[in-house]
Amino acid sequence: MNTLRTFTLLAALTALFLGIGWLVAGTTGIVIAFVIAVAMNAFSYWNADKIVLRMYHAKEVDKASAPAFYGIVEQLAHNAGLPMPRVFIIETDQPNAFATGRSPERAAVAATSGLLNRLNDREIAGVMAHELAHVKNRDTLTMTITATIAGAISMLANFAMFAGMFGGVGGDDEEGGSPLGFVGMLVIAMLAPLAASLVQMAISRTREYAADRGGAEICGHPEWLASALERMSRSAEETVNRDAERNPATAHMFIVNPLSGRGSFASLFSTHPDMEERIQLLRQMAGETGGGSTARAASPWA
Repeated sequence: MNTLRTFTLLAALTALFLGIGWLVAGTTGIVIAFVIAVAMNAFSYWNADKIVLRMYHAKEVDKASAPAFYGIVEQLAHNAGLPMPRVFIIETDQPNAFATGRSPERAAVAATSGLLNRLNDREIAGVMAHELAHVKNRDTLTMTITATIAGAISMLANFAMFAGMFGGVGGDDEEGGSPLGFVGMLVIAMLAPLAASLVQMAISRTREYAADRGGAEICGHPEWLASALERMSRSAEETVNRDAERNPATAHMFIVNPLSGRGSFASLFSTHPDMEERIQLLRQMAGETGGGSTARAASPWA
């Protein structure tokens, strides 16, 4: 169901993208929108992981420099049937983590020093299993494409604003002009990025639910992830992640929303599902499996 919902939302975002291209500049707008999307997707496909890791000053570690953390990820990757990802640590007190990379063979996982210092091994295993579930589901690529299309829509909206202000809306559809007038162009400029953001956030929330379930299956204990989310949510609200505040477009990558300033209105625009609901679903999953374990073999952290 989560996969079907994701594809439906991606189709809606793509349709929105092409539709705005047509409204801004007719048939020519669709061609321009397509070219922009292909170019931006190609760049993101090859470079997004390097860019985001550099953004957060992530430091790569190995078995010698971080034996406990590296060992947890190594065991979980084996459980999931995945190649060993590159492992990084981000120096910030906020407990959080994310995964990136264009494929399971090129994946990287990163955890903050706050997560490693505040959580026990079982909870760390639950969190990193969630991130490996993202890798296994290729969510990193899905969200890269989503962010790329949303960004291209914002570019078209800026063009619409510029064209509307300076009268560049002439011509008919056959000439590549916009079928809208001045007011219509300004409306598109204001509403298009908002609509794209709402769809992008809906996709992100859908993938988080799927990764919670997949992570619980990889580590074998839904309660470990539920406990981690409970503790991380409280700590994240009290600790500012300065790099995340400077780069809010990357917030959707983290397991817990790294941004401050949450509220009832802000929840509409949240990239993450309701935390209480996530925890409840995980504990319901633990109850269904009996004893909180879905593991086929004994876990080294049990």
